[in-house]
Amino acid sequence: MFQNFEVTARPEQGPPRLADLRGELDSADLDGFLIPRADAHQGEYVAPRDERLAWLTGFTGSAGFCVVLKGLAGVFVDGRYRTQVKAQVAAEFTPVPWPEIGLTDWLKEHLPEGGRIGYDPWLHAAGQIGKAQKGLKGSGIELVRCDNLVDRVWPDQPAPPMQPVKAHPLEFAGESADSKCARLAEGLRDKGHKAAVITLPDSIMWIANLRGADIARNPVAHGFAILHDDARVDLFMATAKLDEVREHLGDGVTQHEPGTFLDAVAALDGPVSVDLNTVPQIVADALGDTLRDGGDPCALPKARKNAAEIKGSAAAHLRDAAAVVELLAWLDDQTPGTVTETQVVTRLESERRKDNALRDISFDTIAGTGPNGAIMHYRVTEESDSLLQDGHMLVLDSGGQYLDGTTDITRTIAIGDVGDEEKACFTRVLRGMIAMSMLRWPAGLAGRDIECVARQPLWAAGQDFNHGVGHGVGAYLSVHEGPQRLARTSHVPFEPGMILSNEPGYYREGAFGIRVENLVVVEEAPSLPGGDAERAMLNWRTLTFVPIDRRLILPEMMAAEEIAWLNAYHRDVATKIGPWLGSAARMWLDAATRAL
Repeated sequence: MFQNFEVTARPEQGPPRLADLRGELDSADLDGFLIPRADAHQGEYVAPRDERLAWLTGFTGSAGFCVVLKGLAGVFVDGRYRTQVKAQVAAEFTPVPWPEIGLTDWLKEHLPEGGRIGYDPWLHAAGQIGKAQKGLKGSGIELVRCDNLVDRVWPDQPAPPMQPVKAHPLEFAGESADSKCARLAEGLRDKGHKAAVITLPDSIMWIANLRGADIARNPVAHGFAILHDDARVDLFMATAKLDEVREHLGDGVTQHEPGTFLDAVAALDGPVSVDLNTVPQIVADALGDTLRDGGDPCALPKARKNAAEIKGSAAAHLRDAAAVVELLAWLDDQTPGTVTETQVVTRLESERRKDNALRDISFDTIAGTGPNGAIMHYRVTEESDSLLQDGHMLVLDSGGQYLDGTTDITRTIAIGDVGDEEKACFTRVLRGMIAMSMLRWPAGLAGRDIECVARQPLWAAGQDFNHGVGHGVGAYLSVHEGPQRLARTSHVPFEPGMILSNEPGYYREGAFGIRVENLVVVEEAPSLPGGDAERAMLNWRTLTFVPIDRRLILPEMMAAEEIAWLNAYHRDVATKIGPWLGSAARMWLDAATRAL
């Protein structure tokens, strides 16, 4: 159902492509060009046609950008990708630690006399361009709208995705599209806004109860939408995608070809609400004075899962856990040094595909053994495929896209006899995950307020990790979903119904990696014995039920309440997952969930 091919560049392909791009700089009278990992819809994931960053540089991470100057090409990556980028790009590209070094500071350093930097206005959010222009003020450096220069030199660029769209059943959506539109239109009227422009693919899928197949691993379709204050929706999506959903869309949705979108935006009577963090600059320019920064109206309602979505997600997690446990039982029966990372990936996907409700995996499985585990978003290739050797730890991060829910789980697995240093690091990571799982907190707090709880055991040992503690997760939608996050940069308060990951880790470059991840849902905390709490409190309910490798735990490093939590969790795993398993996996699970 999903497109599943990649655009990549081997390191040796980068330099000639870079030279071709620099030739276009001269013809366009530019001193540089920005290449983001983005498309016109500003979602996290892009179709092969939009993998310009990977095609040019070879870097395949899910975030980052490149700035090509005439004598320098910087590839900006955050802490998750510092190890990965070194292996993927040629020497002609210079990795830049971002956000520690920002775009504007880097440009001012390397273009001290000023210059003209081109950018494709479809591929950069208005907020990004506004921030950059502010940072460049007085430098003599100018940001210039232009055609996409990469497209000019990419001879075999894939065609835009054109996959069919399907209706998402009401039993899983939990609310009709008409109801969602009416509810959000009321919010527009309350703000005095006449319309809202929606560009994020998962927001359009959510509000219209649709699911698509334009992006591998994510059930979304490319398009744009305008929600009016009377609940009407103008949907700008290719006619060929919508043949199966004409009746589903009903009278409230009017379909238009995407090529008419900008003219329709320019013709809107204001005020018009947009999310400056995601609306393309070219759309903001078309709106002009009618633009208001009102955010994506779908973001928070989509994040607050309703009862049907939570029920579906919980059910999907049980079936998904059974597939993972079957894989773990099989893996434990293999001799170290006889199984490769690719075999683990293939076997796990085959276990998941036994479930007829599976539509795809939710992202490319990460199976990194030994030093590969230290690459946070490692993806096995023919060249990197490694044997699981005695003494290794395997980081296995995977998930599924089911009709009733999206899953994401990481387990770190001992291969043979693992050293005490690795076990000590693992135990600290596990303690952080448990501490977050047990947390009760006052309503109104955001990720920035509580994410340190999962880091404290590592901090006490002078250790840390360069990614957030957790991200939002969709309901048969994107496995990474905002706006809520368990991260230092997140100001969005947690609300009941939000699903997030809880995934602290630790990575030692060239040696090993560790990550333990469960998905959790925010709930109102029950009253404490002896009386009501002074404030409304929230807590997590765990959705993921897969055993944690006891062989990697040093019990003497754990507090009694942490051991009690783990033992109770493993009892739940055995009770909930055991009935789904074959006899061999059930025997393995009984042993894997024994009390510490």
